[in-house]
Amino acid sequence: MEFDFQSQPGVSIHHRGLRNDGQPLVSIITPFYNGGKYFEQTFNCVMNQTFPWFEWIIVDDGSTDSQDLQVLETFARRDARIHVLHKNNEGPAAARNFGVQAAVTELIVPLDADDLIEPTYLEVCWWMLQKNADAAWAYTDSIGFQEVEYIYACPFSPEKEKRENLLPVTAMIRESAFLEVDGYDVLDRYYNEDWAFWLKLLAKEKFPVQAQREYLFWYRRTSTGALSKASAKNQQYIQAAAQEVKKTQPPVLYPTGYQYSWETPVSSIWEHSIFKPTESRKLHVAFLLPWTVMGGADKFVLDLVSGLDKNCFDVGILTTLTSQNDWCQRFRAVCDDVFNLPNFMAVTDYAEFISYYIKSRQLDVLVVSNTYIGIYLVPWLRQNFPDLAIVDYVHMEEWYWRQGGHARTSGVMGGVLDRTYVCNSATRQVMIDHFGRSPESVVTVHIGVDEGTFDRTKVQSGQLYRETGIEPGRPVVLFICRLHPQKRPYLMLEIANSLRHSVPDVAFVVVGDGELEDGMKARTQKLGLENTVYYLGAKKEVRPYYRDAKVTLVCSLKEGLSLTAYESCAMGVPIVSSDVGGQKDLVDNTVGALIPCLQDEASGINDQQYSKEEIESYVKPLAEILTDDKLWQTMSRNARARIENGFTIQQMVDYFEAEFVRLSSDPIAVDTRHRVAASLKLTAPLASEVYISTMRAEALEVTLDWEHKHRSTVGMPGESRWHWLKRKLRGAIQHIRQEGIGYTWLLFLNKIKSRCAG
Repeated sequence: MEFDFQSQPGVSIHHRGLRNDGQPLVSIITPFYNGGKYFEQTFNCVMNQTFPWFEWIIVDDGSTDSQDLQVLETFARRDARIHVLHKNNEGPAAARNFGVQAAVTELIVPLDADDLIEPTYLEVCWWMLQKNADAAWAYTDSIGFQEVEYIYACPFSPEKEKRENLLPVTAMIRESAFLEVDGYDVLDRYYNEDWAFWLKLLAKEKFPVQAQREYLFWYRRTSTGALSKASAKNQQYIQAAAQEVKKTQPPVLYPTGYQYSWETPVSSIWEHSIFKPTESRKLHVAFLLPWTVMGGADKFVLDLVSGLDKNCFDVGILTTLTSQNDWCQRFRAVCDDVFNLPNFMAVTDYAEFISYYIKSRQLDVLVVSNTYIGIYLVPWLRQNFPDLAIVDYVHMEEWYWRQGGHARTSGVMGGVLDRTYVCNSATRQVMIDHFGRSPESVVTVHIGVDEGTFDRTKVQSGQLYRETGIEPGRPVVLFICRLHPQKRPYLMLEIANSLRHSVPDVAFVVVGDGELEDGMKARTQKLGLENTVYYLGAKKEVRPYYRDAKVTLVCSLKEGLSLTAYESCAMGVPIVSSDVGGQKDLVDNTVGALIPCLQDEASGINDQQYSKEEIESYVKPLAEILTDDKLWQTMSRNARARIENGFTIQQMVDYFEAEFVRLSSDPIAVDTRHRVAASLKLTAPLASEVYISTMRAEALEVTLDWEHKHRSTVGMPGESRWHWLKRKLRGAIQHIRQEGIGYTWLLFLNKIKSRCAG
């Protein structure tokens, strides 16, 4: 994964109006010895914590630099939760022990004066220990930065810990476990005291819980750090401690995989807001998403969260599916509350955490988008939180997946959602015509593009030609997308193969990667297109490629309204697109061409053969635009004007700001929510059972997908294990969905809202 080591936490204080009073639940312990150089950034990290119920005990370990002491005292006076203690210099181990003696809580977090933690660090670790009562400590994966940069992500192993230290110095430790092993050994002023401490805990059969893929701790690597002064006896100390580790307990490692039971979702008993009480408060909005990865759906949320007025709105992100979350840093740059749920809890705890989040943030609006888990939790949330506005955003219908994809589930949830937003008019019509939503309950809100950033006059030309080695001046068709069957990249190759006969010097440039990349390159060679089709891979910065392109090609089997179409038009690049989804909202013959899709969406998702008629329907307009400069100039101006007149991000942000205010305060909307919640309470077990059964079916499908990837031919007589499992699991899924709680019951929920309105 790409990682920006310059995007460090604690660069500034985030003024969110969080509490700084109340009974602390966590004690942060910081040794301080002439540590003024980096302390401000560490201070900012602690002040930005999303879990404000902490005390911060800073132990001045006999500092000799008066200026550093002045820095410490200056910052300490800024918050009542900070307590500075002074002692003679004995090193970090003794300083931490001294601080723990003064702590008033059961949970201890050692944090050095130059290290950093992301805003959610305390909350994530606190939650892990709440849900794993037998674990002695909790920690996350980490980042090394400054003089040495690295991502450290290693699953914890007690046996491996005896040979090398897998653990960071910073973790959340139960004080009872800390005291049971008498804290850190003070054997020398500088040695691996943290490693020796972890080994002592393992010797007592203690074990940790680890949040993998959550990079919430930043370890500053410098040549003058404490370990650079470690004594020659350091290794002897560690070996002696390792020899005491005889019997160990296995750690808890998140993500745990998609395991689910028939447990009823639990609502959190938490009742405290993280915010200070004020007469006029911000509106609190959260987005429930599958993940934070590169793509149009995530770009929409990122743009919206970035654009919302931070003086009026406080925003959070919660994700529900295991992922690398490549865009997580981007979201953290504009939002403190980013919680990737699979990385620090079991799926059975999602409902409790989400309810905890709603209560602790006094949430006003929840936006659900593209998460199957999230949308099926909506009836339970509506039942338990009648004041909360719940809406969803649908990007497209997908007939090849679950007979409509997220549009289908949104359709059946119409009775409990306040409103559904879609990114194009075609999907809105599908919601009404195919899924029975009332016209007033579904609104088209185009996601838009940043026309200030995507402006060809602000980008230098020539980069595409330099990277590909294509001769300057050759007309370029840009194909920019993930290489997935939905995008029909093999159709692009057939179009290129045909177009080169009428436009011999044409070049197709592919920007993107994906599961079909290797197969496409092989097909390129087979068709003799090595001097026509060029592959550049995925690019973080895409504007230079639009800048040099003559036309953009979108030949997808399915789109909502593609981000590529927005970006291309904003950059003044005509676009030739398949007439699918909502592409017609933006693309017409004034900015390019719309081409009828001749493949069946539901059955043709994996097809790689295309009719000559469909191929040639793309070739003709592409040839016209590439060879008629006057036509190109006209379309280029029209494309830019079309964006400026109705498809900008700011217009989208303005709409949602007004909509969030309306949803939270409109008396009719509030009254309707209360009526629906009251009706659901009359059928109290129903909402829970909808969620439970759906999650059971989801777990079975995930198991089925896993078996498909790891199938074995060792099974029943006359039947492979794979085919046997496939038959059994598909039968179970069908039973849960059709004979148990599923679509039929969800349709019943739609009737509730109708009765309330009557």
